[in-house]
Amino acid sequence: MNPTRISRLFERLRATRRAGLIGYLTAGDPCPDATPELVAALERGGCDLIELGVPFSDPIADGPVIQRASERALRAGTTLRGVLEIARKIRERSEIPLLLFTYLNPMLRYGLDALGRDAAAAGIDGCLITDLSVEEAGPYVDAMRQHGLDTVFLAAPTSTQRRLELVAKYSTGFVYLVSRTGVTGEQATLSDRVAPLVELMRVVTDLPLAVGFGISKPEQVRAVASVADAVVVGSAIVRAIEQNIPLDQLARPLEQFARELAAGLVSKEK
Repeated sequence: MNPTRISRLFERLRATRRAGLIGYLTAGDPCPDATPELVAALERGGCDLIELGVPFSDPIADGPVIQRASERALRAGTTLRGVLEIARKIRERSEIPLLLFTYLNPMLRYGLDALGRDAAAAGIDGCLITDLSVEEAGPYVDAMRQHGLDTVFLAAPTSTQRRLELVAKYSTGFVYLVSRTGVTGEQATLSDRVAPLVELMRVVTDLPLAVGFGISKPEQVRAVASVADAVVVGSAIVRAIEQNIPLDQLARPLEQFARELAAGLVSKEK
């Protein structure tokens, strides 16, 4: 498989000894037309990769902030096909890596092969399915890789050694490490289980490691960036969108928030 924008990004980050900033937003929140500009604002603020969340009616892995964002996006008429159209519009102005972040049900309804084909054509670089067991991921992985898409899987502090090995086997691009158990959402303090999980995952893979769930402050970004290859911020970004609706007031505060988070990134030692 040819290198994707995701793998090329991590090559650049490694060469400059810098951790990356990954920003998540729910596509279509508060409306589909707003998302490309919000992505542009995050990129200007220092985000290196964007997770485009597909709104879903039963987001069991997400906390209340992202649940509300999904509800707003669904009310605005956002569908999986619509998210791919949003990606096309982002690609008209940006080469920032895009990771489709979704649940299994929308993908199955769309069709795995059809989604791989259409996502690649729209400029998506990879997919992450929050509720797909890695033990059952073979057909999905085959379909995505056939179309040149990375497959990113989740590992958690509770993952067994066997699960870590499977995540390493089926992941390309990077591995997403969940900093704690539970749903998404901002946390006042960073879990002390992050560094041990990073160390365990380093034993079984050479892929870059990104850490997310609960990260919302520059000091938390700095702490994670000192041990991992990238930091994922989701709920805090979605909350910033929620707090700054209407549309004409969204981009500037979002860009500033991303800039504050990016200031927490640290250079790696040689």
